[in-house]
Amino acid sequence: MSVLMAITVVTIVVMGFLLYHRFKLAIDRMAVANTESNVESMVDRVNADLLDMRQIFNAANYNIVQEFDISSREFTEQFSLLYETNSDKVQSVALYGSDGKLISSEPVSVEKKIDVTRQDWYRNAEDAIENIHFSVPHIQNLFADGSYRFHRVVSLSRYVDVNDGDKPRSGVLLVDMKYSVIEDVLKQINDSSEGIYYYLISRDGEIIYHPRRAEMDRGLFNEKSVGTAKYEDGTYSINADGHRESIVVGSIAYTGWKLVGVVPESVQTASINRFRYYVFTTITILLMMLLYGNRLVSRKISKPIRQLEESVKDHEAGGKPDIYIGGSTEIRHLGYSVQKSYEQIETLMEEIIRQQNERRKSELDALQSQINPHFLYNTLESITWMIEAYKNEGAVVMISELAKLLRVSLSRGKTIISIKDELQHSRSYMNIQLVRYKERFKMEFQIDEEIEKYCIVKLVIQPILENAIYYGVGNMDEDDDGKIIVRGEKKGDDIYISIEDNGMGMREEVLENILTNNNKVPKHGSGVGVINVHSRIKLMFGEQYGLEVYSEPDEGTKVVIHIPAILHTPENAEMLEMQKYTQGRNLDEKK
Repeated sequence: MSVLMAITVVTIVVMGFLLYHRFKLAIDRMAVANTESNVESMVDRVNADLLDMRQIFNAANYNIVQEFDISSREFTEQFSLLYETNSDKVQSVALYGSDGKLISSEPVSVEKKIDVTRQDWYRNAEDAIENIHFSVPHIQNLFADGSYRFHRVVSLSRYVDVNDGDKPRSGVLLVDMKYSVIEDVLKQINDSSEGIYYYLISRDGEIIYHPRRAEMDRGLFNEKSVGTAKYEDGTYSINADGHRESIVVGSIAYTGWKLVGVVPESVQTASINRFRYYVFTTITILLMMLLYGNRLVSRKISKPIRQLEESVKDHEAGGKPDIYIGGSTEIRHLGYSVQKSYEQIETLMEEIIRQQNERRKSELDALQSQINPHFLYNTLESITWMIEAYKNEGAVVMISELAKLLRVSLSRGKTIISIKDELQHSRSYMNIQLVRYKERFKMEFQIDEEIEKYCIVKLVIQPILENAIYYGVGNMDEDDDGKIIVRGEKKGDDIYISIEDNGMGMREEVLENILTNNNKVPKHGSGVGVINVHSRIKLMFGEQYGLEVYSEPDEGTKVVIHIPAILHTPENAEMLEMQKYTQGRNLDEKK
């Protein structure tokens, strides 16, 4: 118990420290990874909003300003329609001349007395003629809407050509985007973050949005945004006021703005402290439980287990003593289980020996009775009669077919043959029967050549053909068009061979017992018997294989042979003969 306790304590302490260290690293990585994902997502959303504004601006420039004369009615209508369509994002739209005078604006409102040529958005538009300029957020001070409200906007401006009658003019197009378009997006992500925050700056480090803007205005918080503006896109670890924090920087297209995600050290520390308490509590509880559990193990389990082990060793040594049953409930249950297992093993061994003997006996019996003596005698008498009647050609055919039939029947004592050989045996048998019955019925083989290369138990088709003649079409008149059809095909990993006749069929009570009760089916016909064929297939390939019989009185009978698709190779045939493939085991390997 002392050794076990020492090992347990050392293991738990070491695992606790390792778990704590791994969790600390995981917390750092997880916080930074989540921030990177959020920054990437927010950059995409802001880019999408700014792209919408660029499209609105381009629509105002190319579809209205460049398209219509500023003095025309169409210009005024299109200008107003553009604003009304995008009023959820746009605060105002205005067109100024090169002299700074207002040409048109939406919504229509009172213009304040401001020299627009001195404003940054106007000068930037004149300096960068080919580009759309994005300003930093500012209070819109061009128009008075009568409500005495101040609207925060981001101005998009560009130098444009203006159609004014026959005189070409130039001016500046201004579209004021509502600041709330950006603010709502950033406010949403900041509200859902725990300790981590995100802010937006211009290319010069000027704050565009910050969740702690009110604190910054009062001097309670300082953000090193100017230094952050110099970073390229990526993740950085910096020192801020003596504390380590991670920042993630992502650039906004078109503007040069940068979205910054900040992971303060306090966020990681809080999670680590909570986990540290959890680890300490867990280790303490585990140690107390193990101390008590080890005492029980030493006192109540060790001794009964040693006695159980000794009785098992005596049993394995050849003796058959009673298995020790004692100690706690679990040990007694284990003793009962061991004792029952030995009893079941002995019973199963006896059953296996019995089944093997019965199986070998049934196979020998089947081999000895594979050829119906009555069929052989009748065939020889028919040959004698044909020779006496000088029907030598017919006699030669029957002798040849009989030789082929006997060759396959013997098969050098082998039980497993190819489907090709089994079909040849069946054709020879039917050729003889057609001569004997003077072709009162027709025979047809519809076999896929693909299946001829697979294994089958010898003499399983001929007994079914024999039954089809005796109980099906053998007693039909020539005018009744008796017919037997043998079909064969491969479906998936199995092979199906069906023997179908249009003869008399079977009664329901005969059909129910034909594969289960040999005492309730007719005794004439096949010397091997349908039940014998069914049993041999199941013994060789497994319980899921065998025969299926379908029949209706006066309609006919259909017998389906179901076997696995196992290629006929010397190795596979020998393994099946040796019975190393039993009850479907290892069939997939042979396929």
